[in-house]
This record gives sequence, structure tokens and C-alpha cells, in this order.
Amino acid sequence: MEHRDDTRPRTRPVPPAGPVREVSDRDWADDVRTAAGCAAGLFALLLLIDGAAGSLSWWRAGLWLVLALLLLLVLFPARVSAGPGWLATRRLLRTRRVRTDLLTAVRPEEGVTQRLILRDALGNRIEIDPEVLVRNPGLWYRLAEGARAAEAAGTLLSGTTALHRLARRLDTAAALGAFRESGLE
Repeated sequence: MEHRDDTRPRTRPVPPAGPVREVSDRDWADDVRTAAGCAAGLFALLLLIDGAAGSLSWWRAGLWLVLALLLLLVLFPARVSAGPGWLATRRLLRTRRVRTDLLTAVRPEEGVTQRLILRDALGNRIEIDPEVLVRNPGLWYRLAEGARAAEAAGTLLSGTTALHRLARRLDTAAALGAFRESGLE
């Protein structure tokens, strides 16, 4: 007869042995630390300059703190994750997700920073940095897998050229990395 206070050894669930279902940006935590370091550095620099000038007060320190927090909000990176048939970006307050197997458009956007804009047949839209895909082959694999399915189904109407160009860029980066690691560069 068992009682409530009987102790049993707790067993950890064994993860499935199959392929990984969800992948995410491996460098996201480093990017968050960098953003926080920049914001903290700005805050410390402003306090130091204001203190050296002799004009530091509690309300000015609060103003500098708000300015540093605004910088943190601007620099805070989106967390990109992907699974079978979907790709998502999560920011501080919102998560956006597209179905990669229902993609209708892929459009690169040039500017100060490069962006890749993905739209699906359900009306969802996300923007990601192509560098995230270069640094994370698992994310690229999930996106390419879904894009191939969308292209085969005929829903991907525009952007196949941009995807093929990005695939060549990723292949070149992978080959250069392999050569660099093997000493053949």
C-alpha cells in the first residue's frame, strides 16, 4: 500500500531519438549580452561624464538610465526559431510566425541592414536578418525545406531567385569554413 509521502526516485524523460524538431538561433544569447553591454557602457559613460562635470543628480541619473534602456530596446535582437513547416521571430512583446510550406513571397530588402521578408498564404509576414541563417545551418535547412515544398506546390510565386542566391551564399560560407578548419585555405 502506497502513501502520499512515499518517496520515489524521479526519472527524467528521455528525449526522442529522432531528428531535432525545433531549432533556434545559437548566437542569440551572445547578441543579447552584447546589447546589454552596450546599454550598460553608455549608462556608465554618461554617469562618468556627468559626475566629472559636477552636474550629476538623481533625476539626471534617471534620465541616463532611461536613455540606456531605450538603447537596449533598439539593440535587442529577435530570437529566430524554426520547426517543420514554420519559421518564427520573437521580439520582446510579439511573436510572428510564417508557414514555410505555404510561402508566397520571399523578398530581400537592402539598406543599412539586410533583411529577408517572408510572406505566407495565410497573410503572415516576418523579417529576418540573412546573417542569422548563415550562422545557423539548422534554421536555413528548415526554411529551405519549407520553401522547396512551397515551390513544388506552386504557392511560392516570387522570390525563388533570392532564395537560390542565399543558398549559394550559404554554401560558399560553409565551404570556406570547412577549408579554414582543415587548413586548406
